[in-house]
Amino acid sequence: MSETAAKAPGAPATSGDANRWKALVFIALAQLMVVLDATIVNIALPSAQTDLGISDGNRQWVVTAYALAFGGLLLFGGRIADLWGRKNAFVVGLIGFALASALGGAATSGAMMFGARALQGVFGALLAPAALSLLAVMFTDAKERAKAFGIYGAIAGGGGAVGFILGGVLTEYMDWRWTFFVNIPFAIAAALGAYFVIREPEGGRNRNPLDIPGVLLSTLGLVALVYGFTRAESDGWGDSVTVGMFVASAVLLIAFVVTEARVKAPLLPLRVITDRNRGGIYLSLGIAIIAMFGTFLFLTYYLQIVKGFSPIKTGFAFMPMIVGMMVGSTQIGTRLMTRLPARLLMGPGFLVAAVGMLLMTQLEIGSSYASTILPAMLLLGLGMGTAFMPAMSLATLGVEPRDAGVASAMVNTSQQVGGAIGTALLNTIAASATTSYIADHIGSATSKSQQQLVALEGQVHGYTNAIWFAVGMLVLAAAIVVTLVNAGRPDTSAVTGSGEGAEEELAIPVVAH
Repeated sequence: MSETAAKAPGAPATSGDANRWKALVFIALAQLMVVLDATIVNIALPSAQTDLGISDGNRQWVVTAYALAFGGLLLFGGRIADLWGRKNAFVVGLIGFALASALGGAATSGAMMFGARALQGVFGALLAPAALSLLAVMFTDAKERAKAFGIYGAIAGGGGAVGFILGGVLTEYMDWRWTFFVNIPFAIAAALGAYFVIREPEGGRNRNPLDIPGVLLSTLGLVALVYGFTRAESDGWGDSVTVGMFVASAVLLIAFVVTEARVKAPLLPLRVITDRNRGGIYLSLGIAIIAMFGTFLFLTYYLQIVKGFSPIKTGFAFMPMIVGMMVGSTQIGTRLMTRLPARLLMGPGFLVAAVGMLLMTQLEIGSSYASTILPAMLLLGLGMGTAFMPAMSLATLGVEPRDAGVASAMVNTSQQVGGAIGTALLNTIAASATTSYIADHIGSATSKSQQQLVALEGQVHGYTNAIWFAVGMLVLAAAIVVTLVNAGRPDTSAVTGSGEGAEEELAIPVVAH
């Protein structure tokens, strides 16, 4: 057993980790940048489309190019972090993301914009798992780990909503290009801080040669899956290319699993996902993200189109959700994580979020923000923040140090795939319900104003139908957690092993029955 793992409960971290709290600042800053970028560009998209002459048919590629590169390369990025070292991968990812952002902000054509977004996705896929795995190997004391992951979970959950605010401010008062340029100071500050402050524990690299078949199969399989859901949103689920993408994805990912079971040094060791706790975390997080991404989308449409909010006002309307996430993650989750089993935080957390979502199913054209949307957002944020915090920690808890990068990548992969599914699936449900409602009610509208009212009512009807589905997704996520996640409260000793090639998982949390 390593020196780190053998320390007595409550013992201080080793001197090599003396700067771990300073390091957390820069890790959190980088994570905020990546999460912000997922939503900030959406607010700027209409302005960028007009300036660059991007057609309606091609505008989706501003989002899709990033999603395909990021989602497809996450496992590869996690493995590179294990091979190069997480600090090296983290700094390279930050520098690359900054350069890609500069290219996007300076774009003079649609093609240049699409290329910049794809490059952001490539470097994001290297940066995101490196950031999470650095936390996993640097914070080994259970109480300190709870605080660190509380902060990280709050940023991971609430950063997207902050993106709406920042995107609205930059687009309305400056220029859409600043939604890209704003990443540069974030990236430079985080890269410099990481270079001088982060001291990665020795001996945790996985120096085995790259599993090239695994890289190709996983990347192509995930790209096909994400693109299939993206295309389903625009071209329908019955489209031949959409169906072909899903079939190809299934074949490639099955082949990937078979390959990983046989090769000597797999890209994704199956031990990472077959552990019932980590498997339950990955699955429940992905399902919860389906509900969450759909909610962001519909609330944005509802507030701007139905209620007539400006981009800035819409962004600030999401503040209660951010506050709820911060409280749930840094106060409730952090304080209770070392006292309760993870399932007793995650399960109730998802259910509280489901209650918030349930309130949103009551939306009507004349609904009051203060009486309906505000409490719904508070509950949604509180529940998701409480659930996210232990999920982020448990997803990398007890994993061998050499697998920390790829285990972290699986967290991001479940979120990315969940987001793609949520956007496509919930949009389809909403569009179908809207079309059906308008067809049933348009006949009774005799004037243009009545027809416009029916159209708005149809949109809100579509949103609420899709949100009902999101409620079900959160209840399902809670059920998965209660069924699969059986880890008890963590012991107060170190929670990760160390030492290159460690063959046993160290200091697994004590199960409290």
